[in-house]
Amino acid sequence: MFRFIARVLCMSLLFISCFTSASVSKPAKVQVGDLIAVFLPGEENLQQDLNVDKQGRITLPEVGTVTVAGLTEAELKALVKEKLGGVFRDLMHLSVYVKETRLLVQVLGYVDKPGQVLLPASAGIQMALAKAGGVRSGAQLDKLQLRRNDSMQEFNYKAYLDSGNESYLPQLRSLDTLFVPASPMIGNIEVEFDAAKMSDAGDAAADRNAVKVFGEVNRPGSFSYKANISLVDLLMRAGGVTRYAGVEQIRVINHNEPNLFNLKQYLDTGDSQLLPALSSGATIFVPRQEEEIKSGANMVYVMGEVFKPGAYEGKEGATFMDILANAGGPTRFAESRQIRIIHANGEVRPFDMAAYTEGLVTQIPDIGAGDAIFVPEKTDMNEKSWLKVAPNRAVRVIGEVVRPGRFEWSDEMNLMDLLAHAGGPKSRADTANIELLIPDGRGNNRTLTFDLDKYIKQGHGESRLPKIKAGTVVRIHDLPQDPSDNKSQWVRQSSDKSIYIMGQVGAPGRYRFNSEMTFLDILAAADGPTDKADIHNIRISHSDKGRPKVTKLDLGLYFETGDQQLLPQITTGDTIYIPEKNRIWLNQTKETTVRVLGAVNRPGRYRFNDSMTLLDLLAEAGGTSSDAYINKITVVNLSCCKDQARSFDLSEFSKTADFAILPVIRNGDTVYVPDRKDSLGYKTRETIGDIFRLVSMASLLGLL
Repeated sequence: MFRFIARVLCMSLLFISCFTSASVSKPAKVQVGDLIAVFLPGEENLQQDLNVDKQGRITLPEVGTVTVAGLTEAELKALVKEKLGGVFRDLMHLSVYVKETRLLVQVLGYVDKPGQVLLPASAGIQMALAKAGGVRSGAQLDKLQLRRNDSMQEFNYKAYLDSGNESYLPQLRSLDTLFVPASPMIGNIEVEFDAAKMSDAGDAAADRNAVKVFGEVNRPGSFSYKANISLVDLLMRAGGVTRYAGVEQIRVINHNEPNLFNLKQYLDTGDSQLLPALSSGATIFVPRQEEEIKSGANMVYVMGEVFKPGAYEGKEGATFMDILANAGGPTRFAESRQIRIIHANGEVRPFDMAAYTEGLVTQIPDIGAGDAIFVPEKTDMNEKSWLKVAPNRAVRVIGEVVRPGRFEWSDEMNLMDLLAHAGGPKSRADTANIELLIPDGRGNNRTLTFDLDKYIKQGHGESRLPKIKAGTVVRIHDLPQDPSDNKSQWVRQSSDKSIYIMGQVGAPGRYRFNSEMTFLDILAAADGPTDKADIHNIRISHSDKGRPKVTKLDLGLYFETGDQQLLPQITTGDTIYIPEKNRIWLNQTKETTVRVLGAVNRPGRYRFNDSMTLLDLLAEAGGTSSDAYINKITVVNLSCCKDQARSFDLSEFSKTADFAILPVIRNGDTVYVPDRKDSLGYKTRETIGDIFRLVSMASLLGLL
């Protein structure tokens, strides 16, 4: 009984152990391509999904790369927790698990988007190819390769597509490489591959029995030979002949024997007896049609920019328009304003077809047998126009325009059209003085100056524009960038267009002038008066008067009153001179100035007018010095008969402020401020002091 119970227990334990081992599988391990989820509450950096890269690593925030491939999920969590333990203190709620099992596979070769792809764990070959954009036309589907580590397995993907049997396909693992080879039929140069046309165009390149078709056909190549195949069948397989084919001179070589075949004659008659018999290895060549040279007494030749240039038979009553229309008309590159008709007698006649279509020209040229019509190409602004435009049809624009150069001229144009064609004047262009050199038709030129600014401002019509013609030269000068640049303009700047400004200004010199500028504009262009300038005695020498004239200007009075009437009228050619202060004795007589001498800070000669007083004159001289004897200032008046002198007590005046006691000052007078040493009181004090010093010395000597 005991043995029976023991035997039953053993069998039970054996059954349990067997069931347990069968039901418990090995735990899954982390592989390349998997998506690992790491979550730690409160830490934003540890709330993300991490990819296992090709090296089997993940990148942990604050830690770096950690190798996890080959670990179980439990080992993965333990390793991550260990690595994060050195950075984070509380990892009680850390959660680490494999969020998604994926495969990292390389798909290379003849696919649309070769490279690495991430696939679900259950993905197969077809899904990997779909991720890479699918196989391209021309791929060799029966010899796909699966490379794993150092081994390579070749499988027939075409057989799977034909049968749907998945046993033809190998299973994928991470880090596998799937390679799709190209078919050897596509050649070394990649072209658009169409398998349906391979048998109809060059399908027998390596077949010695193939029939070769080349020349003026749309798809030349080697075609497989079939019994009873005709030459027309082969031409159809080659895409037919081109429009340039010489169908009357087709060459056929059978068994090394050349023959000519007239396809046009066969098509006209339908006689199958005309078709040559073809053998394997035959060669068919369709030559290019040779154009027949057309000539004769009734021919008219059309050349240049027309759609169908060539020789046309000029029938009776055919006009210029009829022949041009038969040639397809001018192209979009044609210069229809410069059509030339070359008559048989050598005469050349121009014709402006654009003007004819606009009703400006009413007569079309006559065309006869042997004449030629030449339609030239339109001149491109970017090309060297002198190679295409004759000098008697060109106008030259030089200077400050956007695109200077030679331009083709038409009498329908005017100066504004020409400037617009040249891109217009630049910002520094002197548009008030545009120079034109216009031929007079007798071998000479006449020079004309045009003021474009005035023309636009006054709103004149086109009749006020200068009349120019082919051969004209238009020159536009440039203005100086700043006043210091004026000297570089002197060579080209005429004196009658300039203003001269000299003396005490910041930048004296010659300046370009126009009628819109005033005296203050010129003064500002010269950087204004300097601190040494005598703005009360400016001189302007006018050159536009019949006789010499000089205008005086008190600019200081203008600044005090703002009276515009004080400013003189300035024209080109005038000269402005601003003298220096305190230099009047060099250019002014003594009778027109007042001399201030003696104990003043700046003795000298000064200008004086009736509005000034002695106090103004002393202030002009810098005031009296510290040693001045102001109680007896002497004023010497210059009169017609004899000079007279008066004394003035400045100290007394400062106490009473009685202006009535101020002496009258006139031009030519002299004001003398004596030194304190020259006064009688000073001399008396000095004498008394000397006496006391002598007495003291005598007393001292007596005591000794």
